[in-house]
Amino acid sequence: MNRSNGDTVQRSITPGSDFLQLDVRQAPAGGLSDWLAGRLRLAVSDGRLPVGSRLPATRTLAAELDVSRGVVTEAYRRLIEDGHAAGRGRGGTVVVAAPVATTAEPGAAAARRDGTPSVFPADPGIEVFDTLRAAPARIDLSPGVPDLGAFPRTSWLRAERAVLNELSAAHFGYGDPRGAPALRLAIATWLARNRGIRADPDEVIVTAGVSQALGLFAQVLRADGRTAMAVEDPSSLGARQHLAHWGLETPPVPVDDGGLVVDALRANGASAVLLTPAHQFPTGAVLDGERRRELMRWAAEGGMVVEDDYDAEHRYDRPPVPALREMLPEQVCYAGSVSKWLAPALRVGWVLAPTRYHDAIVAAKRYADLGNPVLAQLVLARLMDSGEMERQLRFARRRNRRRRDAMIEAIGAFLPGATVHGAAAGLHLMVTFDTDLSDVDLAARALARGVKAQPLSWHAQLPSKPGLVLGYAARTPTEIGDGIAALGRVVAEA
Repeated sequence: MNRSNGDTVQRSITPGSDFLQLDVRQAPAGGLSDWLAGRLRLAVSDGRLPVGSRLPATRTLAAELDVSRGVVTEAYRRLIEDGHAAGRGRGGTVVVAAPVATTAEPGAAAARRDGTPSVFPADPGIEVFDTLRAAPARIDLSPGVPDLGAFPRTSWLRAERAVLNELSAAHFGYGDPRGAPALRLAIATWLARNRGIRADPDEVIVTAGVSQALGLFAQVLRADGRTAMAVEDPSSLGARQHLAHWGLETPPVPVDDGGLVVDALRANGASAVLLTPAHQFPTGAVLDGERRRELMRWAAEGGMVVEDDYDAEHRYDRPPVPALREMLPEQVCYAGSVSKWLAPALRVGWVLAPTRYHDAIVAAKRYADLGNPVLAQLVLARLMDSGEMERQLRFARRRNRRRRDAMIEAIGAFLPGATVHGAAAGLHLMVTFDTDLSDVDLAARALARGVKAQPLSWHAQLPSKPGLVLGYAARTPTEIGDGIAALGRVVAEA
């Protein structure tokens, strides 16, 4: 074969690349970088370049297209700036986020053209949080997540070894559905020391997080003839979904700077209410003294309060807020967990129920799962008894405060028109905007830039200002600043 002739034939072929079947003849004159960036965005959008895939080296693609390396470098830079890709040094340029649909048909999950659900439907269904968690993002500012990288692995392993060395064979059998006695004692001690709640260990029921606690409460209260549980508005969409699953209506009651508006609760007519009084989700309001007294009078007339004490341990600029349970032990179903100061994956929470409901809650827990896994309970009990969990909480508070400050500073710099709510405590901020923009559309556009947040309207049943719920505990100050800066660009373009 004549290699010289073969080379001549090869050079006569119009430059192009097998990668995405790119053909430079399709590019407009003087717009090579724009054309290439557009083709790459389209490939990300339609799935030909899935999240995690690596783009060809700039030198390689430039040679295949017979263009200058600067053309490819500029196209990659644009993808990085708009959040579709990230430079990973020697790891190359990697796709990190795909555009998402921004609208939805009422009553159903939205669908993209390929038939898959939208990450941000206007009317979110039960799958919405699973979909959102699975959506890739460079910077995840979802609320409700602690710093998972700070989980005390060394202490946990040390405690686990000690527990295993001490366990008898009998401990590996079925446990008490109420929870391991050692953990119930540790929880009772923790609540007394950190929440001012006096409870006997026999009153404590260990659950798979607050979510299971809400399900148990819903079953028992419904059996008691209560068909509705009023909720704060705005309030956790996830909590409302759990209650609805168990057949309870969730009529909304407005929240203002003093917390739940008790007069509106009376007018509502529901005989039970779900509250987050120490740090209202998502506004951050604290149920003030006058409202607490009004609530006590409402409860004395037969009302039942379900108290979700989800993140009361995290406070920075205000004194601790007492739990309602200590004031109204026979009118409050109390729930808490380790999810916000240790890790949601442990699925460990607890319940304190009024005396008349205690046995029914235990029975519902028994039929649900026969009780939480015992080994994790014993390890957690050992860490709580040793003081390790209080040290962990003090560490988390210091770190979270720095991250909260970084988010507030970034909001001031990049979202000057936003109003910040709930900064004194917790793991998230709520921001609202004095505009008519759609916060669902805003969250979708932010995800397309690689930043994940939750629209405030998801958590509201009553009309409200558009806004976002932004978590800061799981991100570094630098990531928080970059994420808020990207949000600022999205708002400016809206």
